Amino acid sequence: MKYSEISHFCHPQHKLKFEYSEFPFRCDGCREVGIGSRYKCPTCDFDLHMHCAIPSPSIFHPFYTKCSFQFLSRPPGDKPRFCNACERDVTGFVYHCQTCGFDLHPCCAKLPMVLDDGEVKLYLYRKVSAPCHKCGRKGRSWSYRSNCKKYNLHVACVKDMLVENWPELYFGRRDRGKSATNTARKLENRIPSLKNTLQTPHQRGKGKVRKCCEIAGLAVQFVISAVLGDPTALVAGLIGSLISKA
Repeated sequence: MKYSEISHFCHPQHKLKFEYSEFPFRCDGCREVGIGSRYKCPTCDFDLHMHCAIPSPSIFHPFYTKCSFQFLSRPPGDKPRFCNACERDVTGFVYHCQTCGFDLHPCCAKLPMVLDDGEVKLYLYRKVSAPCHKCGRKGRSWSYRSNCKKYNLHVACVKDMLVENWPELYFGRRDRGKSATNTARKLENRIPSLKNTLQTPHQRGKGKVRKCCEIAGLAVQFVISAVLGDPTALVAGLIGSLISKA
């Protein structure tokens, strides 16, 4: 549920207002990157993902049928912890299973099991035996997989790509004195590109299999959308156009 304004326990001094941003932000709840929908303090430099701003007290996940995940404002214990979905460190808000010790970032915990762009469906898997379309490796983290089961993208690889491009994305957000056209062009140049980084398993394929992966390449924008929390159509569309040229 979306509210135009909320109060949050981790920032009690001011109310947070809902807004869209075409520039990246670092969520002050889970400490992970985000673009698009967020709750922001108009007075302070404080931002929260939608999933971090309005968390569920507890959740269940189909990948862990015996687990009950409780929302915590900080990771339990003194030892370093990592997210079982993306394998990145957990340093802030987290869903934690006390029985099994599993941890999930709020945005990772809410990743859709199926992404459907109208032409192809991508399914979320806990593990896949085929290599990732970006890094070329097997295993690692959760993955989205296409209908043909040949196109895979690690959730971890999407996050790594965003982190690698973070300085260029973040420090360009305060561009001033430029026309809307120039700003849009600069934004497109700052979007994390997968061009020349995708390991294409069907380069020599033909027919339906090749077509499936061409479509799935465009659908990667929806994977990035899901991992980021809820980016704008502009950001997702630009990423999709860059991927389609890879």
